[in-house]
Amino acid sequence: MPRNAVIGVDIGTSSSKGVLVGLDGTLIRSAVREHTPARGGPGRFEMDAAVWWEEFTGLTRELTAAEDAAVSAVGVSGMGPCVLLTDEHDTPLRPAILYGVDTRSVRQIERIEARLGAEEIIRRGGSALTTQAAGPKIAWIAEEEPELYARARRLYMPSSWLVRRLTGAYVLDHHSASQCTPLYDTHARQWYAPWAAEVAPGIELPPLRWSGEAAGTLTADAARETGLPAGIPVTTGTIDAWAEALSVGAQHTGDLMLMYGTTMFLVHTVPEPLTSESLWGTVGALPGTRNLAGGMATSGAVTNWLRDLFADGDHAALTRQAAESGPGANGLLMLPYFSGERTPVMDPDARGVIAGLTLSHTRGDLYRAALEATGFGVRHNIEVIEGAGGDIRRVVAVGGGTQGSLWTQIVSDITGRPQELRTITVGASYGGALLAAGLVRDVSVDDWNPVRETVTPNPGRTERYDDLYALYRRLYPATSDVVHALAALQDR
Repeated sequence: MPRNAVIGVDIGTSSSKGVLVGLDGTLIRSAVREHTPARGGPGRFEMDAAVWWEEFTGLTRELTAAEDAAVSAVGVSGMGPCVLLTDEHDTPLRPAILYGVDTRSVRQIERIEARLGAEEIIRRGGSALTTQAAGPKIAWIAEEEPELYARARRLYMPSSWLVRRLTGAYVLDHHSASQCTPLYDTHARQWYAPWAAEVAPGIELPPLRWSGEAAGTLTADAARETGLPAGIPVTTGTIDAWAEALSVGAQHTGDLMLMYGTTMFLVHTVPEPLTSESLWGTVGALPGTRNLAGGMATSGAVTNWLRDLFADGDHAALTRQAAESGPGANGLLMLPYFSGERTPVMDPDARGVIAGLTLSHTRGDLYRAALEATGFGVRHNIEVIEGAGGDIRRVVAVGGGTQGSLWTQIVSDITGRPQELRTITVGASYGGALLAAGLVRDVSVDDWNPVRETVTPNPGRTERYDDLYALYRRLYPATSDVVHALAALQDR
């Protein structure tokens, strides 16, 4: 007899992932579809929304092919904040502009800040206006592609686009809306009409719900395309990092989630609104929650880049070689700003730097330096979070980068902080499944996904990393003038 189950699907930067999960939290099956964002030039990352739906339907059919489970609900999440504009018939007008890895909207940020006031934007919207925000991306389309924008009527992100295709509902979750700076008022928890009219004129902004609320039920047409039962509920969904946090129970005051993926994301849950020019203040995925968040533009993207540079390289072999390299990577130091940097540097023109290279350095040294660069970036973000009033009491790690022990150990050694690892660390798709299960029964993440182990820092290595971290913090200001000049050449 088929067991009762739910499905969670996440649309990520480099892949879409789906999981079939029993109502007790047991991971029955998983599936992946890899993809690559389109690059229209330096600082541009786009993706066709047709890919999201094609991969979603492929995942659901693969997950249910064995017919050993009766799916009772669906949860969705995706990278964000992204900007997909459609006409009144929900026909996409162009590929979606992705989140902060796409840095094209610098001039729009300057113009919006001049009109609305940088301090007032932070006060009302919770965050400084950066290339992470959805508002300037919408403004870029309006200014650079005016004929196309004249036909634009609706705004979608990956999760809300899936909801539309599955249920017919046009909705967005509050957390995703809070990353649409400056369109959303984080204090009132609603769209701020005066600024929406200023920055996104003519766009019918979606009604707002919380991530775990049902957006609607699966239509007959969607059932035929996905192979799922018609009439089952679908969650409103959210941005992937927040679904990741839910998947490992990192939603309590004082929690900090570290998401080890293509990028590194940090989500700290706070009891009241906190703001910082160098971080993002948002509402949370669950009602009543608030976050102070940060994100590095690259982390796993750099290790993937290194793997691809070496014709016979693979992550397992490179990780072994990095372990042999030892703390400090034999005198190599890397700035991981290969796609600019988000928090806390907030510099779209930052670039990667590898300092200290000699002819004796190995692939393992380079790979180790990349892993340590992520650790130094996490420590920098943690210091800024606590400087803004955050109170980090527990660190929980999630994502593909937690599968091996080296990366998480390096980060704990650099930061001096333990990290909890839950039994299942697949991340956002599992968090989506958890929210979906909540539509049909009461669930507890501690029952679903208990703590497996805690990574503890090695005091001796932490002391050694203190000196290297001081050099890391000096490297960006020492090289930024040269790097910015090089970034300008890359844009030509």
